[in-house]
Amino acid sequence: MTVNDDVLLVHGGTPLEGEIRVRGAKNLVPKAMVAALLGSAPSRLRNVPDIRDVRVVRGLLQLHGVTVRPGDEPGELVMDPTRVESANVADIDAHAGSSRIPILFCGPLLHRLGHAFIPGLGGCDIGGRPIDFHFDVLRQFGARIEKRADGQYLEAPQRLRGTKIRLPYPSVGATEQVLLTAVLAEGVTELSNAAVEPEIEDLICVLQKMGAIIAMDTDRTIRITGVDQLGGYNHRALSDRLEAASWASAALATEGDIYVRGAQQRSMMTFLNTYRKVGGAFEIDDEGIRFWHPGGQLKSIALETDVHPGFQTDWQQPLVVALTQATGLSIIHETVYESRLGFTSALNQMGAHIQLYRECLGGSDCRFGQRNFLHSAVVSGPTKLQGADLVIPDLRGGFSYLIAALAAQGTSRVHGIGLINRGYENFMEKLVELGAKVELPGKALG
Repeated sequence: MTVNDDVLLVHGGTPLEGEIRVRGAKNLVPKAMVAALLGSAPSRLRNVPDIRDVRVVRGLLQLHGVTVRPGDEPGELVMDPTRVESANVADIDAHAGSSRIPILFCGPLLHRLGHAFIPGLGGCDIGGRPIDFHFDVLRQFGARIEKRADGQYLEAPQRLRGTKIRLPYPSVGATEQVLLTAVLAEGVTELSNAAVEPEIEDLICVLQKMGAIIAMDTDRTIRITGVDQLGGYNHRALSDRLEAASWASAALATEGDIYVRGAQQRSMMTFLNTYRKVGGAFEIDDEGIRFWHPGGQLKSIALETDVHPGFQTDWQQPLVVALTQATGLSIIHETVYESRLGFTSALNQMGAHIQLYRECLGGSDCRFGQRNFLHSAVVSGPTKLQGADLVIPDLRGGFSYLIAALAAQGTSRVHGIGLINRGYENFMEKLVELGAKVELPGKALG
């Protein structure tokens, strides 16, 4: 991934205090926007954050003839798919290069147009996210796929038909692909070992509002009975639990106190338990969750990431920064993305003591334990962090670098901050609202 040239100067050592708001989940909103393609009538999506992934999907929808306009309230989009059409290959490529979401356009476009084109895909470099599985699934539905120099061309000579699919791993992206394809396919699709994240449930709610028939069993099996036609939807997206947890970790690492308006207990229960074990404090009300450092020493923990309802991999990186300030040895076993712990090398440059291991330091099932990846970590603390030059590697790692810079003594130069816009709405403004001392070179922000 190309690193942006934009730089943020962070003058650390000041606790973050105040209130910020999180809106709709990055891992739901763009997918719900894609779902609008399936409808024969306009859809209305509320609580939409202004992030780059939303802008990418909005551009791709418009290229395919979908009218997208703001709704009556802030954060509302109205999408009218009644005139879906083919898009220019070069235009698709220009819009899609920075995102993996276009792969999810395949099923809806095959249903609406009978064909689709998918260019090379981007996204964060945190480990393998093979797209071949998406194409294998689409073939099972009856799609024909031709690999071309500029991407993949897909066509459906006949109506796609339901099938039985078992995922080798409960992948969120693969589950979304099946849902968005199966709802208009002929017959019944049975998906076993499916992802059951809250964002998946919310996408199912969107599709059900459109007229889909989808049943979720307790054993990670989802059954979709195809229908002949779908309508529009009116839906308020669930809040972004991953962003909320990032701000919670920032409060802990900087010895601060942050009220996250929009944070929801139900989708964050596993995180909240871990937060309390580390020594963080929180208070829940109907509008959000207050997170703060109550004073005293933070406690070291043993932590393993997992698919929902386990501890989410996207929660891990921000929390690791806080664990550098905990007393004792914390053990982290990353089971989802093999390269996600690479960000710790920069923390060590700032004064942290983090050692990576190829072995599985934990008992949870792991996708790659025998494949020689540095996917376990031992964090020794507490250690004082010092300001440094940092280059953002990926979305969550990037926000973690911001937290580290805010917790450190001295000034850090954080390069490539534009990447954080993929999943954190107005994060610069939020930092200023919380009292962070940050500035763009030549332009003070706070």
